[in-house]
Amino acid sequence: MPVRANIPWKDIEALLVALGANKEEGNGSRVRFILNGVFATFHRPHPQKETDRGAVTSVKRFLMNAGVKPC
Repeated sequence: MPVRANIPWKDIEALLVALGANKEEGNGSRVRFILNGVFATFHRPHPQKETDRGAVTSVKRFLMNAGVKPC
């Protein structure tokens, strides 16, 4: 299945927080999430507000490593 791009970053952050991740602001556009003992650092996209396929794949990998099962 192709990975979707152009998901607004604010929606991804809201999903991670809703799943119970702790969010820590980093320097610049960096943001760190901790979920079930798994850490991940992402860069908020800028100047656009939507993510690219690579970022979506990284978020998916983070969720899988944290034990979140797909529906």
